[in-house]
Amino acid sequence: MPTLLRNRHPLRPLGRRPLLLASAPLLSLLASDVFGQQTDAETTTALPSVTVTAQRHEESAQDIGIALTALSGQDLQDKGVTEVNQLQNYVPNLDIAPQYGSGNPLFRIRGVGLKDYGSNNTSTVGVYLDQVALPYPIQTQGQLFDLERVEVLRGPQGTLYGRNSTAGAINFITNKPTRELHGGLTGNYGSYDAGSVEGFISGPFSDTLRGRLSFITEQGGAWQDNRVTGQSLGDKDTTSLRGQLDWDASDSVNFNLTVHGGQDKSDSRGSYLYQGLKPNATYGGRYATIAPENNGKNTGWGLTPGFAGLTGLSVKDKPHRDNDNTGFALTGTFDLDDHLTLTSVTASDRFSRREYIDWDASEIPQSDEFFDSQVEVFSQELRLASHGNERFNWQTGLYFAKDRLDEEFYSDFSANLGYGTFTSYGQRSRTYGVFAQGDYRLTDDLKLIVGLRQEKENRELNDFSTRRILVNNGAYSYGPSTFPAADSDLDSNSTSWKLGLEYQLTPSTLVYSTVSRGIKSGGFTAYNSSYVEQIAPVKPEKLLAYEVGFKSDLSNTLRLNAAAFYYDYRDQQYQSQVWISQQVGNVGRLVNIPKSKIYGYELELQWEPLAGLTVGQYFGTKKGKYIDYEGLNSTATRAVNFAYPVFTDFSGSSLSNFPETSYGGQVEYVWEIPGFILSAQSDYSYHDSIAGSNGTTTEAYWLANARLGLKPVGGNWSVALWARNLFDKKYDLYHGSFLSNAQMATPGDPRSVGVQAGYSF
Repeated sequence: MPTLLRNRHPLRPLGRRPLLLASAPLLSLLASDVFGQQTDAETTTALPSVTVTAQRHEESAQDIGIALTALSGQDLQDKGVTEVNQLQNYVPNLDIAPQYGSGNPLFRIRGVGLKDYGSNNTSTVGVYLDQVALPYPIQTQGQLFDLERVEVLRGPQGTLYGRNSTAGAINFITNKPTRELHGGLTGNYGSYDAGSVEGFISGPFSDTLRGRLSFITEQGGAWQDNRVTGQSLGDKDTTSLRGQLDWDASDSVNFNLTVHGGQDKSDSRGSYLYQGLKPNATYGGRYATIAPENNGKNTGWGLTPGFAGLTGLSVKDKPHRDNDNTGFALTGTFDLDDHLTLTSVTASDRFSRREYIDWDASEIPQSDEFFDSQVEVFSQELRLASHGNERFNWQTGLYFAKDRLDEEFYSDFSANLGYGTFTSYGQRSRTYGVFAQGDYRLTDDLKLIVGLRQEKENRELNDFSTRRILVNNGAYSYGPSTFPAADSDLDSNSTSWKLGLEYQLTPSTLVYSTVSRGIKSGGFTAYNSSYVEQIAPVKPEKLLAYEVGFKSDLSNTLRLNAAAFYYDYRDQQYQSQVWISQQVGNVGRLVNIPKSKIYGYELELQWEPLAGLTVGQYFGTKKGKYIDYEGLNSTATRAVNFAYPVFTDFSGSSLSNFPETSYGGQVEYVWEIPGFILSAQSDYSYHDSIAGSNGTTTEAYWLANARLGLKPVGGNWSVALWARNLFDKKYDLYHGSFLSNAQMATPGDPRSVGVQAGYSF
C-alpha cells in the first residue's frame, strides 16, 4: 500500500523517511523520525537524501536546481522554534525582524524585503502553510507545531504555484494523518516560568479514512520589567489547534481537509531607549527626562484615560496582543492516469488583530499605538501535472485569491505633537494567475526548464480617512478628517518567468543556472496619511534574478551546496518621504526606486566524519547598490524651511538596510550506552549589523544554543536539558523610531535554560 500511495499521490510524504537539516546535521533524527516517532539508532555514516516538495512533487533536494534549505519538524521542536521569526537563526541570507516590537514582521531573503509597519501590504517573501498562501505578514505570526518540515526557497517564485514573490518562499508542511495509531506529547519548562505543551494523536477510522488532531500551548516567560513600576512584561499566552481528515474516496481520488484555530493573548515585546528621551518642552513638560539605557530588560509603557477610552483599552493594560485566527483548507488529488494528476486547493482564513504597543517605550504619551484589524482571505488553486515521463514533464495551473482587510489604527502623540491620529480604511484585492512550467531532458544529463506566469491584480483602498484626535484638559475627542474620505486603486497586469539549465556533471554533482523574473504586488501607504498625495499607489516591483550554483555529495559523508546570484531590481518599494508643499513640508510615503542591484552567494555544508558525529555549516553574504535613485533629502529640505524640495542623487550609494553577512552551524554527537542513546548538540549563528535610514545601527551579534538528550533504545520516552542564548548575549532585533527624541531598540531574548520531556506511541 505505501508504494501505491507514493505513485498515486505525489504530494504525500514518502512514508516517514528521515530528513536532514540542510543547514545543520542529522543528529536528532538518528534517534527519532518525524515528530517523535521512535526508531533505533543507526550507525551508518552515509548522509541521507532530503525529500522536498518545493516544485510540488516529491524529489531529492540534491536533484533540483533551486537554492533551498530544508529543516525537519523534529529538529525545530528540539530547538524550541515555535514562530517563523526564529528561522533566521538557521537559514543563510534569511532575516526576519519584529518591526517596532510588533507582531508585523519584516521578511528579507538575500536583502529583498519591504520595511513597512502597515498591515496592508504584501511581503516580498511568500509564506505558505500546506500550499495555502498567507499574503499579509501579520498572518504568519501563528504558532509552528506538528510540522514534518520547513522549506525556505531563495529567489523569485511564481511559475509553479500560489502567488508571485520577488525574494523567495517559506513553505510549512504539516504532518499528515497516519494509517496506524500514533500519538505524542512533548513538554518544556524553563527560565522565567516559561512552559509549553505540544501533542498529537493520529490514526485510522477505517481502511479509507484517517484523522489527526494536534495542538500547542505556550505560557509564561516574562523577562522584561517596567523601569518605573517594576511590573513584568513578556508572558506568552497562546494556544493553537489543528484537525485533519484524510480520505481515499477511491483508488485514484484523495481528499485532505484541514481545520485550524488559535488565539494569542500574549504580552508584546517591550523596547528600550538607548539614546534616552527628553520630552517635548511644550506638550510633555510635566514628564521627566529618561537617561540613555543599555539594558533591554528595562522598558516602559502607559496609557492616558482619554486614549484608553477611545480604543476600548484599560488604563492599566500592558502592551499586548489579543489576536485569533480560524480557517480551513480542502485539498483534492485526482489521478487521471498513471502519468497525470489534478490537484485542487480551496482555502479560507480569517485573522483578527487587536494589538497595543508603546513605541516611545515610556509612560509618556508620545507614540502609543493600537491596531484593530480584520483580515479575510479566500483562495482557489487548480494544478494539472504530468509525472514519471522519461523526457518531458510539466505542470500548469490557475490561481484565484480574494482578500479583505478592514483596519482602524490609533496613535497618541499628545505629549509630542499635542494631538493624536485615527486612521480607518478598507482594502480589497483580487488576484488572478495562470502559470505553467516544464522540464525537458535534452540529453540524459542536461535538462531545460521553462516557466511562465501571467497575473492580473486589482487592489482598492476604500473610505480612507485620517482624523486628528483632539486633546483638551485630558479629554480626547475626534476632530475632522485632515482630508475628505478618499479612495485609491491600482490595476496591474504582470508577467514573470523562469529559464533554467541543469547539468548532472557526475552522478553525485548537479550544476545549474537560472534566469528568472519575479513580481511583488503594489500597494498603498495606509497609516497616518494626512494628505491625499500619500495614498497614491506604489507600483509593483520587479526583480530579474541571475543565479548559478551546484549541489554535490563529495562523498557519502560530505555534502556541499553553493549558489551565487545577481539581482537587477526595478521599482523597488521603499519607505521614504515626499514633499507636499512649503506649508506642509515632508511626509512619509512608500516610493519606487527606479533601479538598484543586489549580489552575493551562499554555501551550505553537511559532514558526518564519524558514525553519530555530524557537522553542519552555512554562510551567506550579499551587497547592494542604488543604480538610479534621486530621492528627497529631508534634512536639507527642512533646513531651507520647506521653501522648495531638495533632492539628492543616491546613484552609486550602497543599500544598507539589510545585514551583509549571515553565518551559522551545528555540531551534534549521538552515541549509545548500555540501554540508552545520548545526544549532545550545539548550534550557533552570526547576524551582521544593519545601518538604519535614521543614522542608527543595529549592531552585529552571535547566538549559541545547546541541548543534551537521553532516551532508551527502542523506548517511547525522552528527556533533555537545553540552554538558549547560552552565553546570555545582549543583542537587538530591531532599531527604529518615528520620533527623533525617542530612538528605541527591540531587544532579543536573554539566556534561558530548561528541561524537555516527551512521550510517544
